[in-house]
Amino acid sequence: MKPTKQLHQPIIDQCKNNNAKAQMQLYNLYCNGMLLVANRYVKDRFIAEDVMQDAFIKAFKNIKKYKNEVAFGAWLKRIVINQSIDYLKKNKLELVAINEEVYKKQEDSEDWKIDSGISTNEIVQTINRLKEKYRLVLTLYLLEGYDHQEIAKILSITENTSRTHLLRGKKIVKEQLKNKSYAAGY
Repeated sequence: MKPTKQLHQPIIDQCKNNNAKAQMQLYNLYCNGMLLVANRYVKDRFIAEDVMQDAFIKAFKNIKKYKNEVAFGAWLKRIVINQSIDYLKKNKLELVAINEEVYKKQEDSEDWKIDSGISTNEIVQTINRLKEKYRLVLTLYLLEGYDHQEIAKILSITENTSRTHLLRGKKIVKEQLKNKSYAAGY
């Protein structure tokens, strides 16, 4: 069952009063989903657990700032994503800015058709095998729904770099799927 704002609002309110039991209840409601989110970024279950724990600590410290403007799960997910990105940055993930002259927008960048026989899971697995810089941008853009301006801010890169990483990452994914005889057209 998906957590809803109305159903869990009393628990959230108790968490705002530092109620440890309510914090544990809220943690239990969201921990599995948030672990999946963290693991999508750091790609190591043990590290993802640490990142998720740190994100929950940060969320509980800042829960009074939560104003029901978005669903609690979305608010928490953003904290987990930011915590994951912070972890990667601290571990010397270098996102190299691409020179403006190297950036070339492909005309077919939005035309990204995949054979209907391929599962979402196979696409996600292919994305997870990419270099970190491509994987992060594709995950944020395609799976999380962030735009290039948001991605640029989160990763401390330019919007052009975000677009370039997206285009190159999509091209690599498409080629890898094509090599498996899954991609359509081209």
